[in-house]
Amino acid sequence: MLAAVKKRRTKNTLFEIKGNIPPDVLDYIRGKFGKDVNVLEDEDELLNVFETNWHKEIKKAITPGDTLKIYRENIGVSQSELGKKLGKYTRQKISDMENGKRSISKEVAKKLSLIFDVPIDRFI
Repeated sequence: MLAAVKKRRTKNTLFEIKGNIPPDVLDYIRGKFGKDVNVLEDEDELLNVFETNWHKEIKKAITPGDTLKIYRENIGVSQSELGKKLGKYTRQKISDMENGKRSISKEVAKKLSLIFDVPIDRFI
């Protein structure tokens, strides 16, 4: 079961509770947040996006640079900040990697995998 509470104006998820949620906890959440609570029961099918045909097609089209940009933006880090985390890389070098003008070396891919806590093959 999944209970998700949405923000009123943006409909972004405020928080989620997953697992076997006791009825009294669900009642409390519904009482506190009203219609902003969305509950998915066990019979609702949840998909693993990585196993869908959509993901397989998108994966073919996305470059390592695209992946780098997505992960960087997801954690809210500028190109300059990421360059510093990688160790003396300029904003321009990060930009060149993101735009496919510069390849991502195995050494840099290893560092990126540690920074973003993802497998190294996402950047190669």
